[in-house]
Amino acid sequence: MRNTLLLALALACFVPSILMAEAPKQPNILFIAIDDQNDWIGCLGGHPQAKTPHIDRIAERGTVFLNAHCQAPLCNPSRTSLMTGRRPSSTGIYGLSPWFRDVPELANLVTLPQHLSAGGYTNYSTGKIYHGGYGRKKNDAEFQHLGPPAGVGARPAKKLVNTPAAHPLVDWGVFPHKDEDKGDYQVASWAVDTLNNKPQEPFCLSVGFFLPHVPCYATQKWFDLYPEDELQLPEIIENDRADTPRFSWNLHWKLPEPRLKFLKDDHQWKNLTRSYLACTSFVDAQIGRVMEALQKNGYADNTVIVIWSDHGWHIGEKEITGKNTLWDDGTRVPLIFAGPGITGGQRCTQPAELLDLYPTLSDLAQLEQPEGLEGHSLIPQLRDAKTKREFPAITTHNHDNHGIRTERWRFIQYADGSQELYDMQADPNEWTNLASKSEYADVIERLAKFLPAKSKMPAPGSAHRVLTYTDGVAIWEGEEIDPNGPIPEID
Repeated sequence: MRNTLLLALALACFVPSILMAEAPKQPNILFIAIDDQNDWIGCLGGHPQAKTPHIDRIAERGTVFLNAHCQAPLCNPSRTSLMTGRRPSSTGIYGLSPWFRDVPELANLVTLPQHLSAGGYTNYSTGKIYHGGYGRKKNDAEFQHLGPPAGVGARPAKKLVNTPAAHPLVDWGVFPHKDEDKGDYQVASWAVDTLNNKPQEPFCLSVGFFLPHVPCYATQKWFDLYPEDELQLPEIIENDRADTPRFSWNLHWKLPEPRLKFLKDDHQWKNLTRSYLACTSFVDAQIGRVMEALQKNGYADNTVIVIWSDHGWHIGEKEITGKNTLWDDGTRVPLIFAGPGITGGQRCTQPAELLDLYPTLSDLAQLEQPEGLEGHSLIPQLRDAKTKREFPAITTHNHDNHGIRTERWRFIQYADGSQELYDMQADPNEWTNLASKSEYADVIERLAKFLPAKSKMPAPGSAHRVLTYTDGVAIWEGEEIDPNGPIPEID
């Protein structure tokens, strides 16, 4: 009897310890954002000469989504959508203003960092996660610990390129300065210091890089990676917009980013291409610094790493530069996951959306998903990249303009009802619009079913790059667009 009691006591002590040992540990999260980064990443193949060894190594140990797209091709609506888990068509956030917390019906939405915080995470953030200074005020309650904001850092005494609109940020090129004086270097340094100082676990460390957003300034060492005499320019065809609806121009009617015509006339196409690639490689190096600190401090094995960008960027394709379009160059973004619970060495061609990050990270963090999220968890694809998704990627730019992207098709419907359709397998550059061909009517009918059922008008306080179309009248930033007038030669 005595031996039986002793054995029972031993088991009583031992079993809870086994259960505690087997209880899954919430992973840390390294949440890396890159501003205006298109698919010119080595592992994405958007530009054959892109050099991004650190990002590529993360992709090799995880899952890279080759067909990932933003919810909006503009900073504020894209980041608002990702962080709130709601589509722009559901919130009415389409422009660079407002901050969604200033809209009464959106003010109490639980964002991704708040959801993680409620689930036991400590939030550290530096650089650009929300647009501009949004989310960084003391009463914003998004992050517990804040590092340096996003910034250009070292700048030349005057603009290097005399762009038509003369906007101070729309500039690019090389000039003598130190990498250590760049804003993104300082953002990476704060992230490294945070990891060296042993952050409270489980933590979510959000690191938002500004480049390759304009101004695309880089030092000579990064330009030397892309010799001018060997540089490949983006592949284009002349008069690419001839078969696109006129309404497509309304989405970027008058903006400071110049059109392709200026790049050619002013001999700036190669310079901008080199500048963008150089800045991309510079940011890749900063990600490498953060990854080194993650490894050195023993967090690598229990940290989910996710890399994303808020939207793409044109460098001559479709006759423009910049974002604000519903084609692949404006919507396709890097989306890479690595870490515990994620299969390594995978390349997924299924459509994915930035909207999917909220539910996916919630699942990886072992938290119950909050109600109201409009994205879908990518856990099935993170386990097996060949798992089919029934959901396309849906991008919205301003009220009632939507792009639907599946594994094969891109369908665009504008607010005036005009359409575009591209077979992305046969025509990856989107050079031939098939929408007017009767043999594709069933494809359009099938894809049109995914158009958002609701499309809110712009939220109160909306401004900057806002377009509306009501009763046959298009209004760009408060001014009516003449449907028969000339298309501006500069954005």
